[in-house]
Amino acid sequence: MTEVPARWKGICEVGEEFNSSLCNKKIIGARYFREGIRAANPGVTIPMNSARDMDGHGTHVASTAAGNYVDGVSFFGYAPGTARGVAPRARLAVYKVLWNGGVTSDILAGIDQAVADGVDILSISISNRNTNLYENPLAIASFGAREKGILVSLSAGNRGSSIATIFSGIPWAVVVASGTVDRWFAGTLTLGNGKTITGWSTFPARATIRNLPIVYNETLSACNSTELLTEAPYNSIIICNVTDETTDFSSLMNYLSESNVRTAVIVSEDTSIFRSNSFRYPGAVITRTEALEVINYTSNTAASTASLHFQQTVVGHDTRAAPALSDTSSRGPAPSYQGILKPDIMAPGVLILAACNPHTTESRIGNNIFLASDYTLLSGTSMACPHISGIAALLKAAHPDWSPAAIQSAMMTTANPLDNTKQPIKDMGFGYSVATPLGIGSGQVDPNRALDPGLIYDASPQDYVNLVCSMNFTREQTQTIVSDKSTPRDPSG
Repeated sequence: MTEVPARWKGICEVGEEFNSSLCNKKIIGARYFREGIRAANPGVTIPMNSARDMDGHGTHVASTAAGNYVDGVSFFGYAPGTARGVAPRARLAVYKVLWNGGVTSDILAGIDQAVADGVDILSISISNRNTNLYENPLAIASFGAREKGILVSLSAGNRGSSIATIFSGIPWAVVVASGTVDRWFAGTLTLGNGKTITGWSTFPARATIRNLPIVYNETLSACNSTELLTEAPYNSIIICNVTDETTDFSSLMNYLSESNVRTAVIVSEDTSIFRSNSFRYPGAVITRTEALEVINYTSNTAASTASLHFQQTVVGHDTRAAPALSDTSSRGPAPSYQGILKPDIMAPGVLILAACNPHTTESRIGNNIFLASDYTLLSGTSMACPHISGIAALLKAAHPDWSPAAIQSAMMTTANPLDNTKQPIKDMGFGYSVATPLGIGSGQVDPNRALDPGLIYDASPQDYVNLVCSMNFTREQTQTIVSDKSTPRDPSG
């Protein structure tokens, strides 16, 4: 990294387990804001009273946006290779505003300080439940950032596929939806007859499952209690059928972990499994169609056997087109303001590999073996947001004269509404039917096309002032967002 630009005004604030020497030419700023939560909760205990990350969320999103190159990383063998953020040569400044919850004043203070310090892009993987723009700290502070020429990238939220679940539908921020990537984490099932099925697994170890008997018993296949699983044959692979009427995947993991069953082939169509990094018991998930082939083999073979291999990563797996809209991604229109549709754009947000706190639990084996890692797989619009932030940083570097609106326009007008099969992007929340703009916005971001969009729709700070002034707010509500020095344009001339 080159020397820190002279225009940078930020600092590295000393705090618990964090001193100024921990900053460098990459991490050039670190601040924390907790006076608001202290005032709201006198006597509150502040955990990790510094800018240092505790749960790994901040580390993960920062790494995604601007992490430098790191060789030889993986999530317990899955997604191995060289990690890098979207803008690996960009610098980072971090502003910690949440402390097992947060208050408006701390969020406002953190964003305002970032603006004063001289950031170019604000990446905010936070949402706020205030649907009124004049009560939403993200809306209030990001308006000031946009006036200063700073692009604000904001996660859409993870409230699922119902209509109007985007709370922070801020017109002057880029609101980002979450989609899948064309990568499959495999537990490969090989039957004794040579048939191979590429199932799904993130079991975090190389379990030895070779040429074991594979058993299907219709009663036993419910796998919905530890007592039932005691009836499973010793040292065998059993087939478990997960349905709403029997048990959910998380409970199944508990039952299997408490049993003496060696491993399981799990039959499920639950899409939530494919965005989770939790797979505490050796096994693989297959579809109901694939299960028919396995059951047919076990039913017609006297000594049916199978093997399972873990820690495999397949790119371009052909059973699921990608990207697809995550079923948890919040949908528009935003209750806060429906004149501009939200979300704006979709970016990768399902099982994204990035850095994490190395002292937190990132995976488990059974019920009492807790595993840590330097890199983890996380899912949510929090993970999609820093992809857009990183792309915005690259575009800003390539086009330093572009306004935030120009950068946003370049990304939106070049976004791709098609998946890798050249078909419209599908929606996981509605049985893989065609997704709508209320889920994916303008489509999946395409960084290379955004570099030269051909046409840009620009907007000035004054345009946003006029927008707020058209929203029928009271004078006091309007002034909460718009500074006193800003005035609406006289429509008469």
